Amino acid sequence: MAIISRQGQIFDWQELEILGDLERFKLVKEYMPDERLMRHLERERFRGRDDYPVRAMWNLILAGVIYQHPTIESLLRELRRNSQLRRMCGFENDKIPTPSACSRFLANLFKHGPLINEIFKDLVSQCYELLPGFGQSLALDGKAIDSHAKRENGNKKLDGRRDLDADYGAKTYRGTRADGSLWEKTTYWFGYKLHLLVDADYELPVAFNLTPASYSEVKQAHHLIDELKTDRPHILQESKYFMADRGYDDSKLISQLWDDYQIKPVIDIVNHWRDGEETKALSSNENLVYDYRGTVYCCCPQEVKLKEMAYGGFEQQRETLKYRCPARHYARQCTGEKQCPVKASIRIPLATDRRVFTPLARSSYRWKDQYKKRTAVERVNSRLDVSFGFEQHFIRGQVKMQFRCSLALCIMLALAVGRVKEKQPDLMRSLVKTA
Repeated sequence: MAIISRQGQIFDWQELEILGDLERFKLVKEYMPDERLMRHLERERFRGRDDYPVRAMWNLILAGVIYQHPTIESLLRELRRNSQLRRMCGFENDKIPTPSACSRFLANLFKHGPLINEIFKDLVSQCYELLPGFGQSLALDGKAIDSHAKRENGNKKLDGRRDLDADYGAKTYRGTRADGSLWEKTTYWFGYKLHLLVDADYELPVAFNLTPASYSEVKQAHHLIDELKTDRPHILQESKYFMADRGYDDSKLISQLWDDYQIKPVIDIVNHWRDGEETKALSSNENLVYDYRGTVYCCCPQEVKLKEMAYGGFEQQRETLKYRCPARHYARQCTGEKQCPVKASIRIPLATDRRVFTPLARSSYRWKDQYKKRTAVERVNSRLDVSFGFEQHFIRGQVKMQFRCSLALCIMLALAVGRVKEKQPDLMRSLVKTA
């Protein structure tokens, strides 16, 4: 039996993108767990007119997302032109639905958001069953979605041109140039924000929430975690690492992840210390200091120079971080070794500063390796723009945007589940890149 390494597992989305459109549509049709939704819609229709069957209309909506059609009219033009697509959707005798029939069907679908969410959760559960190690490394980020609509004015009536649910959002980026100078850039947009939690190894969505653009990312992170605790606690139980950028730097979030779920937070930190304050003293030892990122230094009594201490790991039973004398750890000469109060190692409790000292120290190599995985959520966001048409759209209103995001993420997962099942028994060879 071939042994597949779990190091560096990545879902190979490119393999799905090179498939033909009809092949991708076939995968989605076959592996989308939508039977409950279909039966519910058919019961609603009951003895009503059935010129355009529910299942055929649903397949048409799926095809519109897969083929990136921005409007119903462009999708129907493709349906008239492509007889193979008509047969795959289920329209017999070349009977094409009218634009008004599609609009009514979509309006009805918007009312069934909870059933769409059940499809999403079902697909995520299948990923946990099919993909080894799925959900162990989670990454969270917020994606800006521009509304491309007119703003609210004196006219409060919904007219299809204005978006009355969206609002303004801003995100500030900061950094340091090569010459040491600081830079800052702020971007603004009118629309929404998609808060997306993904598996960082396979680059597949696990949970999400859509809000107006101004909503706080940190508060939505807490909201997502609370929802998972209530609805899908196994996701938190199986997770080991939680990656996020400095926008999620929050003491309460960091403490909650470890204290409640034993998840190691890998979250970048913002320097909130006063200007000119580079280090703080550790109360336990007179010659030990730390910086805002939690890097610990000892001050040599002879050289009067700061030396970074060697990270010795996290002691879970004691809830402490262990740091070793750099001279002893790296077998170096230290002129002040005899006068130094640190003989071999020290322990720093997490309670010293929960925001600065985390179960996985930011100065460790493991933290840096795990933090690199955070870019997985950025790649998922990019696919939503490029492969699912969120860069240019005509979606107005939060209910419609929520439906569109849910459907895109469901299709992304259905493609993944379908590709895994189609590739048996050697399915993992094309889905995982081993280091």
